[in-house]
Amino acid sequence: MPTKARASLRKALASDVTLPPPFTGVRLRELGDAFVHARAIASEAGAGTLVHVGRFDIAEFAVVLEPEEPLRSARRAIYAGMLALANALAAHAAPETAIGIEWPDALYVNYGLVGGGRLAWPENAQEDEPPAWLVFGGMIRLASTSGLEPGATPSSTALHEEGFADIGAARLIESFARHFLVAVDAWQGSGFGTIADDYLMRLPSARQLHREIDANGDLLTRKAGSDSMERRLLGPALAVPSWLDPATRAPRL
Repeated sequence: MPTKARASLRKALASDVTLPPPFTGVRLRELGDAFVHARAIASEAGAGTLVHVGRFDIAEFAVVLEPEEPLRSARRAIYAGMLALANALAAHAAPETAIGIEWPDALYVNYGLVGGGRLAWPENAQEDEPPAWLVFGGMIRLASTSGLEPGATPSSTALHEEGFADIGAARLIESFARHFLVAVDAWQGSGFGTIADDYLMRLPSARQLHREIDANGDLLTRKAGSDSMERRLLGPALAVPSWLDPATRAPRL
């Protein structure tokens, strides 16, 4: 990336993140890990604490939640978080930009991977009891630092290669926070079905395939004319983020 572009991105990131109530921001330095830090402070910091990292190439954050329902159904928070991420990108995208989700946690822009979300809960949490906390973490690649030419890795991309030149980490995180509040309000006011329907619309289209999300968050699919339902378990699917490269601690290429 040219030096001038890097400087512009760093300037965009330097501005403080302005969060709506009830969020409280905690900023880490560039080498920090928002997801790890949020999990470490979740029990003391409480709901609404949003940890974010000062990076120019990646928007990285994690928010603490305190659900009032058992863990087995509270995991559906991953869908609210992913929907908020997708809607935050859509709010800043050109009208023709394709923004999609690959179940359960990966986010694509124009069919290239840009990042995703993940969910954590206490190790000793019981399935039939509300967990003390949940942490939803998000990570979106703003700019590529691989040194490769744009388009060299067609299965992955960065926002600044897809027409999001004016958006930095702070602005994206602020947008996520607003859209996440909208999703939570819809869940509380109209039930989870509203979240499920909007989330499922972001999945790759498949003809003659019916999809729904079970009460415990599992993805159910049934082919047209078939009585059998395929179940994909949410809990095991969240164990390892499908989009994250553990070696680089960034969205995979």
